[in-house]
Amino acid sequence: MRIAMIGTGYVGLVSGACFADFGHDVVCIDKDAGKIARLNAGEVPIYEPGLEATIARNVREQRLRFTADPIAMKGADAIFIAVGTPSRRGDGHADLTYVHAAAEEIAGFIEGFTVVVTKSTVPVGTGDEIEKIIRRVRPEAQFEVVSNPEFLREGSAIDDFKRPDRVVVGTEEARAQDIMRQIYRPLFLNETPILFTSRRTSELTKYAANAFLAMKITFINQMADLCEALDADVQQVARGIGLDKRIAPKFLHAGPGYGGSCFPKDTLALVRTARDAGSPVSLIEATIAANDSRKQAMAEKIVAAMGGVSGKTIGVLGLTFKPKTDDMRDAPSLAIIPALQAAGGKVQAYDPEGRHEAEPLLPGVDFRAGAYEAADGADGLVILTEWDQFRALDLSRLKGLLKAPVVVDLRDIYDPADMRRRGFDYTSVGRL
Repeated sequence: MRIAMIGTGYVGLVSGACFADFGHDVVCIDKDAGKIARLNAGEVPIYEPGLEATIARNVREQRLRFTADPIAMKGADAIFIAVGTPSRRGDGHADLTYVHAAAEEIAGFIEGFTVVVTKSTVPVGTGDEIEKIIRRVRPEAQFEVVSNPEFLREGSAIDDFKRPDRVVVGTEEARAQDIMRQIYRPLFLNETPILFTSRRTSELTKYAANAFLAMKITFINQMADLCEALDADVQQVARGIGLDKRIAPKFLHAGPGYGGSCFPKDTLALVRTARDAGSPVSLIEATIAANDSRKQAMAEKIVAAMGGVSGKTIGVLGLTFKPKTDDMRDAPSLAIIPALQAAGGKVQAYDPEGRHEAEPLLPGVDFRAGAYEAADGADGLVILTEWDQFRALDLSRLKGLLKAPVVVDLRDIYDPADMRRRGFDYTSVGRL
């Protein structure tokens, strides 16, 4: 199949590269000529394990190309919209400026029957708006607008795309369903469920999935606080409930709160959509409020563990919102570190991949070249992101580098009893 991908951000690059790896002929289009030039030079603008190799292989085998010229979408069987939909300031609604602009541009290049697929996360009813825009520009065009939300996790996006739990496609038009089946035919070998729904149902499914996961994270974080108050262990509680197949173990890891490109903006957008529809989602509203307060509470936890931070140096390991990505969007570090600085602390930090993105967002931080460098001379060490390389640190060396053996582990990587035997003043989340 001939596929055009509008947008070379996270979703567009991963989707385009994976579709090409399936054997489709894919062109990725972006108005940012500088980004296209870098991609054509082999430079991938985001960090995602396996993505650079996947792109290089498919470019080499001539199944994948990058251009800033929208005429390249002409003749495509399917045109995917994968542009940004950030939260609007003030009201929480998704900003559809780029989606609407893409729809207008697509209208000028449709040839024959074409499926226009919304891959971006968009509010319910956006597909209707896209259809109206294309009809206005090209009344005679033959097309169908389809919703096909992505469910990729940063850090494991390639595997998620190729081995998904499900594929959701929002269309009831037979020709569009046939084209979407052909596009996803390589997944048939894995017996991946492909769920065909109405367009609006598909759009809502994406928001509902992310809101539920955000709520699950927030639930276990509140259970962690309760565990600390009752001398219980949140990891054992999580295992005890996660073994129940109705609940399952994923997203039951206590920590400093969720962040990233999806959960914060998608929960806000769902709340706004629900309010506008006259059917508020109070559980999601409470989730957002609890997650926001969580990050401040974690800063207070660090201050308490260190006996105050005024005039002290805090070593920080991990800045990105999760490991295996350089994404800093709504990362807990963006709330916690400024709070520590406001309390008089000096922060020296290390992240394996996030420094380039973090530096302009965290002024005053002393960025270090490694984990031990971040600990060197610090009055305490905080683990904010659970990168694999932080899981087996040389604890004797670490203790020798710190001015005081204080470790605040907000990801519960280490064993509390072992850390205390080694002489650390160790604080974790929701554990004995």
